[in-house]
Amino acid sequence: MTFIRLAGVGRTVALPDGNQLEILTDINLEIERGEHIAVVGRSGSGKSTLLNIIGLLDSPTTGVYELDGQPTDVFSARARARLRGATFGFVFQQFNLLPRRSATENVAAPLLYASGRQVWGRRAAAREMLERVGLGQRMDYLPERLSGGEQQRVAIARSMVRNPTVLLADEPTGALDVDTGSTVMDMLQHVVTEFGTTLVTITHDLSVAARADRQFRLDHGVLSGLSAADLPSVTAQRSGS
Repeated sequence: MTFIRLAGVGRTVALPDGNQLEILTDINLEIERGEHIAVVGRSGSGKSTLLNIIGLLDSPTTGVYELDGQPTDVFSARARARLRGATFGFVFQQFNLLPRRSATENVAAPLLYASGRQVWGRRAAAREMLERVGLGQRMDYLPERLSGGEQQRVAIARSMVRNPTVLLADEPTGALDVDTGSTVMDMLQHVVTEFGTTLVTITHDLSVAARADRQFRLDHGVLSGLSAADLPSVTAQRSGS
């Protein structure tokens, strides 16, 4: 069953001179539960805007966005925030860790906004998630003592600690070297597969996109599909994993 459905979605913003800047144009996209899709595009192509709409951080100007069969434009701001916290996890190119908090405290932070047992058990849940991403020996380290790859693992653990239905990853390897980025993607795919999480990856890197079940290109706000011929690294990626 389709979990995420965008039909004719567009996004424009008003410019100071009174003109309209069209960021997204007639986006049509359906994503199933547990699926991994990747959207490839250059800087300024509208990738982050698309991700923000999917994650309920922004709203389309035109078209319909349905989440689990329900149009999202019917939700109040409070309902959207509650649904966003319960449904989505976010991973960004910049790790956005709290510099004076340990890895455990960073991962536990989203659970401060939960309720009941999740709040009281947040440290145990954070430590369990850090174990899952291979940082069992780094739980009490501050971010400055962690490598870039380790910091991104902490960020991934933080995004998964509430067991989201959908993980939205915006250039998750953009701040990492090639080898570290590949290791982080291996770990990310392992975790989301274990939890059955839907993964949407935004990237400029075709080798990262090649790991997904389906790939798309976003160019000047227009979304189109990519074929295997567009991704010469697909075979190498899969045989090397």
